[in-house]
Amino acid sequence: MYQKFDVVIVGAGGAGLMAAMQLPNASVAVLSKVYPTRSHTGAAQGGVAAALGNLEEDHWKWHMFDTIKGGDYLVDQPAAEILARDAIDAIYELEHRGLPFNRTPDGRIDQRRFGGHTRNYGEAPVRRSCYAADRTGHMLLQTMYQNAIKNQVRFFNEFLALDLLINEGRACGVVALEIRTGEIHTFHAKAVLFATGGYGRAWRVTSNAFACMGDGMAIAYRRGIPLEDMEMYQFHPTGLYKVGVLLSEGARGEGARLLNGKGEYFMERYMPTLKDLAPRDIVSRCIIKEIKEGRGVNGEDYVYLDLRHLGEKVITEKLPDITEFARNYLGVEPIREPVPIQPTAHYAMGGIPTDNDGRVVVDSRWTPLPGFYAAGEVACVSVHGANRLGTNSLVDLIVFGRRAGKHMARFIAENDHVPLPPQHEDFAREMVDHLLTSKGGESAARIRNELQGEMLENVFVERQEKGLQHAMETLAGLQEDYKKIQLQDKGKTFNTELVEAIELGFLLECAAATVHGALARKESRGAHYRLDYPERDDVNWLKHTLIYRGDGACNARLDYKDVILIDDPVFKPKERKY
Repeated sequence: MYQKFDVVIVGAGGAGLMAAMQLPNASVAVLSKVYPTRSHTGAAQGGVAAALGNLEEDHWKWHMFDTIKGGDYLVDQPAAEILARDAIDAIYELEHRGLPFNRTPDGRIDQRRFGGHTRNYGEAPVRRSCYAADRTGHMLLQTMYQNAIKNQVRFFNEFLALDLLINEGRACGVVALEIRTGEIHTFHAKAVLFATGGYGRAWRVTSNAFACMGDGMAIAYRRGIPLEDMEMYQFHPTGLYKVGVLLSEGARGEGARLLNGKGEYFMERYMPTLKDLAPRDIVSRCIIKEIKEGRGVNGEDYVYLDLRHLGEKVITEKLPDITEFARNYLGVEPIREPVPIQPTAHYAMGGIPTDNDGRVVVDSRWTPLPGFYAAGEVACVSVHGANRLGTNSLVDLIVFGRRAGKHMARFIAENDHVPLPPQHEDFAREMVDHLLTSKGGESAARIRNELQGEMLENVFVERQEKGLQHAMETLAGLQEDYKKIQLQDKGKTFNTELVEAIELGFLLECAAATVHGALARKESRGAHYRLDYPERDDVNWLKHTLIYRGDGACNARLDYKDVILIDDPVFKPKERKY
């Protein structure tokens, strides 16, 4: 089936819907493989940062500084300035569109502390996170979806994108599988935005939804577009033990503390100023260190998050969701018991490289691919650098989704549709047909399980050459096994086995790109911590990694581009102390 629109947005999370909200006079199609309000943005809990200064003095320049420092100086600094400045207007836009933030007694948006956010360039923690209890992402998503419906955006739910169409040097559409019927559809557009999220399901212990399989990154990668800084993957320090479900940093923002197996409040030993609210990469490494040195709980590989001293009122009113998670998944009552936690795969700082207007760029010279945009976790602006600060994910969605939407509005006003390429559905049809007809005998579930175990073992909080080489060899073998996957379900209607097999292919691509980048970057920076190269190396590695797919996902070509700095001594790369 063929359909034509001004703009096609793939992904119905925060970035995609924020972009759609900027296009009230265009014909807009939003493709989502899940129902829009089930998008992973809804899992974001703790808040969205903006220097409103509603409870104490704050300034966008302090937010910019924290973003750059938190990202271990791999952040493109003009992008960090845009993030911090535009966040304020974007928050008020969402408030005016109906987002029900928590309020101060005098009616202003309430704010709380979050990891890595400080006043006066690192002096002390600051209340910067605007929040709606611990359901901020859920409220954000509901508000945006209602506004999209009002703007008559066309939603195509349960459509899985399979390919990006490029012709005459421009992106001109996508090919997608309708999961309900098994039919292939072509969406022809003047502009395409990918807002497909991350790929946390590459790890066994993850906070990510089952939908986070790297779709957009892999589709772009297969079409010759590089992926940027894929080695920079964040592990959130407080995932439920063995389950990975997130316990929001908002808990520590309200005063929750990390305890080791001896009952010691250990973060003040490592980070005397910010303590539990240090950036996530640092807190995760501190937890791993406690465990490795024998101070895990009962000698196991977890520690405790202690909320008991907050009192029942604070826990019930401000942290209702995360306490229910502890009860439901671990049978722990947070009002009376500490909660077992461990680092969990959480967020991709890397992704499809873009400029500050969401335009996808294809090389180190910042050459844009006209008509192709990306925003949110699938994109790399790069505003998070080597480590994202808590609540900056939702800021990223609303600020750069908004900018991408506004730029697309100008682009479609100035450009017509280009023709579709010949045989534009062939690649997608061949992919689907191969999976449906293969008799190779391999199991997608086995491949996925082995992939997730390997990534958890060797591409986790701590890394080294031997483990990364082992991961690359394992991935190469799994890529070969993937070619021999055999499905039990050969039907078309709601063939979820087919969908999961396609997604596994995406996941393998993203995992391989991550390992390539991690092997190449011989330093430690932010979330990328190499035991064999424990120091940051600004002389050789203050640069972004660009990974181009070779002949097969486990072959790749690497290039690099400079980190963009501004001429201000406040933001000059320096030692990262807290």
